[in-house]
Amino acid sequence: MNQERAFAMAALSALALLASFAPVGFAQGPNFTSDSTFKGSSLGGWHVLGQADWSARNGELTGKAKQGGSGGWLVLDEAYQDIGFYAGFRCIGGCQTGVLLRAEKTPNGMKGFYISLSDGDLAIYKVTLDADGKELTRQKLRPAGGTVRFAPSADAPNPAAQRGGSGALMHQDDWNAIQIILDSDILRTSINGAAGGAGGATDDNMAGYGPVALYVGGSGEVRFKDVAFKDLLPKFEPKEKVSTSFHMQRISDFYYAWCAAAADINHDSVLDVVSGPFYYEGPDYTVRKEFTPAQTFNPSNQYASGMMNFAYDFTGDGWPDILMAASRPMWLYVNPKGESRRWDKHLVVPHVTTEVVLLKDVDGDGKPELVYGGDGIVAYAKPDPANPTAPWVIHPVSDKSVPVNIHGLGVGDINGDGRMDVLQSAGWWEQPAKGSQQAWTFHAGDFGAGGAEMGVYDVNGDSLNDVVTSLRAHGSGLAWFEQKRDKGGKISFVQHIIPSDFTEPHGMTFADMDGDGVPDMIVGKRYWSHEESYFDPDPYGPAVLYWYRTVRNPNAPGGAEFVPELVHNRSGVGSHLAAVDLNGDGAVDIITSTDRGTFVFWNTPRLAKR
Repeated sequence: MNQERAFAMAALSALALLASFAPVGFAQGPNFTSDSTFKGSSLGGWHVLGQADWSARNGELTGKAKQGGSGGWLVLDEAYQDIGFYAGFRCIGGCQTGVLLRAEKTPNGMKGFYISLSDGDLAIYKVTLDADGKELTRQKLRPAGGTVRFAPSADAPNPAAQRGGSGALMHQDDWNAIQIILDSDILRTSINGAAGGAGGATDDNMAGYGPVALYVGGSGEVRFKDVAFKDLLPKFEPKEKVSTSFHMQRISDFYYAWCAAAADINHDSVLDVVSGPFYYEGPDYTVRKEFTPAQTFNPSNQYASGMMNFAYDFTGDGWPDILMAASRPMWLYVNPKGESRRWDKHLVVPHVTTEVVLLKDVDGDGKPELVYGGDGIVAYAKPDPANPTAPWVIHPVSDKSVPVNIHGLGVGDINGDGRMDVLQSAGWWEQPAKGSQQAWTFHAGDFGAGGAEMGVYDVNGDSLNDVVTSLRAHGSGLAWFEQKRDKGGKISFVQHIIPSDFTEPHGMTFADMDGDGVPDMIVGKRYWSHEESYFDPDPYGPAVLYWYRTVRNPNAPGGAEFVPELVHNRSGVGSHLAAVDLNGDGAVDIITSTDRGTFVFWNTPRLAKR
């Protein structure tokens, strides 16, 4: 089995682990692909310490404190420094339980970091034990967390550590899921998918090294199942691979932005590439020019300011302008018509909260509008032709009765009335007739937890528009939702999972890649989506970029399937990518900009494959 195949199998095993927890309602699987998962009926590879009895059967580890004893430990023989730990646990009958990491030997016993999972005591401690495993001291770790690997000094402000410290939902006398990530000097916990014990700083100079140990005390028993481990020290980088259907051109080596667009910026009748602070002049794309001050970002601990960008003649003077999010607000950069200088900018949509924004012709006037979420609603904005650099005119789509998801947004004609509707993960808003004073009608639905751009097109050829989307921007999963109508015309959707082996599908777009007249999906992984940390699932997985061919197949579920082709395995996607025929050869090319650089993937003209 080659290395890339091994990675794919590990990713699928992590998804299987998630599935094994699903019946008891656990929110998410581990943020890592496990090296091993305990499935045995023997305590081989473990040893017992202290006043407790432990046994193994059918993948479950059961512990019970001896009567009158102080409790005891089941200690793994293998040692770790940085580790991912995941398990289901059930503490019944008044038991006390927890997990010890970096359990180092000391002259008097052991020391380590203890995650208490007992009722009323969900916290992280630095502890010392005597030679028999009896606890001598415990001290709560100081708060630390957020999306970075290294805890700030004790006297430095750390507001991120205060977020999400409560809200863990423990099921008493029932199964729960615990994830623990100890990476460098930050220890994070998650119970049933919620931030339970928040995070703590180990303050051990990142030098602690020792095994994992499970604890049981009190009057009841504890059971652990599907105990999974991941050594976080090794990192995997696949050998670079580019599809034979594409030619790769890296037009920037550095991290400037999460977005890309194309337009004829300099009026030479050749499309240019826009990404971050630059436009790259076609047809060679070897010369780039700043339209706003440029600086690189450190992907380990910085976010690029260019999250989304678009290029279009918003001012109506015949020259394409650039609309870009600087963090979240949208700024209009006005093309200076060939002058060699940075462009004037104007704040045109100040209150954008969604991480996905779209440029689509919503109102049917032949010009695109900005579709976004902000100020608690979903809306579209457009310039006043008489004053395009002034704040744009806002047209509400929703009211505040439906919460706005910062992830996942789509535009398309759901009901076939010729008008564009707007989608988010919770459902879709039906556009009223032109000239009507009615509000947009909301139709509740379930399109996942919120992903990237949502595609609306007829996937299976039944003349009804379906929905294609990623299910969770900071998780995993792709799906298409087949539109159904009952005899009365009521619309509903049936979900069909699209197999995938990567996480962080934060960026997605749609285009007819093979010339068969049916849109296809382009998607990939946003690498280090929340900086270099284990804040997200599988952050170090290959930065893949795929296109999925939409194939109408009457023998497939719903009458269609999506056939993947790996375009590249070391670039991925950001928040927004572009698919456009850059060189006019009839084949749609892909432009993506990430923390790995900015890339053009030149597509090979091909015959339609129906």
